[in-house]
Amino acid sequence: MRSQTISKLAAAFRKLPGVGPKTAMRYAYAVIEMDKEQSDNFVDAIIQAKAKIKMCSICGDYTENEICELCGARDKSVVCVVSRPQDVIAFEKMGDYNGVYHVLHGELDFQKGVGVDNIRIKELLDRINSGGIKEIIIATNPDVTGELTASYLAGIIKPLGVKVTRLAYGISIGSEIEYADELTLQRALQDRKEL
Repeated sequence: MRSQTISKLAAAFRKLPGVGPKTAMRYAYAVIEMDKEQSDNFVDAIIQAKAKIKMCSICGDYTENEICELCGARDKSVVCVVSRPQDVIAFEKMGDYNGVYHVLHGELDFQKGVGVDNIRIKELLDRINSGGIKEIIIATNPDVTGELTASYLAGIIKPLGVKVTRLAYGISIGSEIEYADELTLQRALQDRKEL
């Protein structure tokens, strides 16, 4: 029998993506084995992140400011649409892209109840309608929900007179952009095609 407190802590870690029961229990014991200063720093880091991090009012990426650094300093005529903030990091590692981003915070998945109103599509259309955007690069994952989202976005953006491209398939089907290596991601970006 484990302590209820340890079980509760492990259950909290289980809520994190990719954390199974064994990993959650290892995390729980790791926290318990920290000295007071380490555990206080760990808790403080979580509290500070929750208090200070917000979405950029333009692109939706996470930032501590009203507008993120990328939106303030980049070419705003090219917008790369990604599913999650982690995807921005993957593109930034590549170092070749000088446009801005738009983070949807999800992909269309009607089986899970994620529809058009549940992700940041309206905000993307508002950006396009405000003018100045020449190209939208759709960089959703090359899986069923990513393709559904890309097709939907292309269908509503093309009539607005903006060029719509999709990443080329240098990224394998079923994989996630967040885990792609820089070379594969760079080739996919360079070989993107118009939808």
